[in-house]
Amino acid sequence: TWGLLNMSVRVAVRVRPFIDKEVKAGAKCCIDMIKETTVIIDDSGKPRNFTFDYSFWSHDEFETTPEGLYVPLGDKYADQQRVYESLGQTVLNNAWDGYHCCLFAYGQTGSGKSYSMIGYGANIGIVPIATDEIFKRIKKTASPTKQYEVTVSMLEIYNEKVQDLLTSADERPQGGLKVREAKGVGVFVDKLSKHPVNSYEEIAAQMEAGNKNRTIGETLMNQTSSRAHTIITIEFKQIDISYGRKAEKFSVINLVDLAGSEKAGQTGATGDRLKEGCAINRSLTVLGQVISTLADKACGKAKKEVVPYRDSVLTRILQNALGGNSKTIMICALSPASTNYEETLSTLRYAERAKKIQNQAVVNESPQEKMIRELKEENEKLKEKMMSFGGSSSSDPEVKKTIDELNERLQSNSIVMKEMEKTWQEKIEEAKKMAAAQGPVVK
Repeated sequence: TWGLLNMSVRVAVRVRPFIDKEVKAGAKCCIDMIKETTVIIDDSGKPRNFTFDYSFWSHDEFETTPEGLYVPLGDKYADQQRVYESLGQTVLNNAWDGYHCCLFAYGQTGSGKSYSMIGYGANIGIVPIATDEIFKRIKKTASPTKQYEVTVSMLEIYNEKVQDLLTSADERPQGGLKVREAKGVGVFVDKLSKHPVNSYEEIAAQMEAGNKNRTIGETLMNQTSSRAHTIITIEFKQIDISYGRKAEKFSVINLVDLAGSEKAGQTGATGDRLKEGCAINRSLTVLGQVISTLADKACGKAKKEVVPYRDSVLTRILQNALGGNSKTIMICALSPASTNYEETLSTLRYAERAKKIQNQAVVNESPQEKMIRELKEENEKLKEKMMSFGGSSSSDPEVKKTIDELNERLQSNSIVMKEMEKTWQEKIEEAKKMAAAQGPVVK
């Protein structure tokens, strides 16, 4: 679909296996899934149902190969490849069509967000699979008339400060990078480094360097808990060259791994960990408020209420992805343990609200290219109308007049298109010919 496209945020949930701490605590599984429906069951046995675009069961019914790969034993278990094919492939298809895209993972600390996004060991996640697929597609379709440009950047939001993960720590400004907004561009991070990449190996090396610079810290819930929100941004440009003229489509892909929501009592956080946890929870609270406000607006409520994007650096940066020009997918990671019932229920409610958000995605193309395409589309409609009147053979004066008017519009559009499709070089050559035909200028 070209032009403006109203669409809801697509939402997926995924439940992981038990971790050692939950097994030792004697936790029971409080989650079940039937197709797209996720069921959460409290200690009394009372179920609550939630329906999403996808419900991924990754709790059990798998085996581990000697290489450490988790392989399904039946149809129920969702491995990394299945999750990628459902979510990551959709993101890439949208990017190829020229839409901005966002995929972000949400859930409590230790619920499996980074596993879905990045992966672990042999079980690689959405981000590496998707970046590999980008360059496979480019290799298949690149030609002298079809070119691609790909750049990558990587940032983290730590204690409400934005830091560039692809620059060394001693080169980063102490107060972090500034988030700015400009007409026609939207929200952007000033002085964030962008690195051109020409292969999967190059982009993987950049992401590996960025991951080493991430802020992590041990909590009781997770030994390698991310203490910051991480955003990998891939800028993707397609350039079609026809008769010396370039037409461009541009897409920004944001892959967001949110720091986990947490309770200080469960994580055992003190000192710096507690301070970080407060900053994480504050930004996630604002994200929740943004989601709730947008959901209410989509339902016709709170029409005059201002969406609090500016109350947090995270929501400011994600402004396009939530209610803006983007096709957005949210994956919510769930703990299966009855000991985490309240946090898991909170995540499911969060996801349910996010489903209601309406974004307005547009194909991002050069204004001239857009105008040419729209003129071509109108010409096709004019031709269909003329055919419906039986072409130019009608003897009815009124019908003939209508056909002549349609034909005039058709020819006018064609003349405008022909002029717009001329290359700069062709225009220079025409000017030279006109000057030569007119002869020397008499002073």
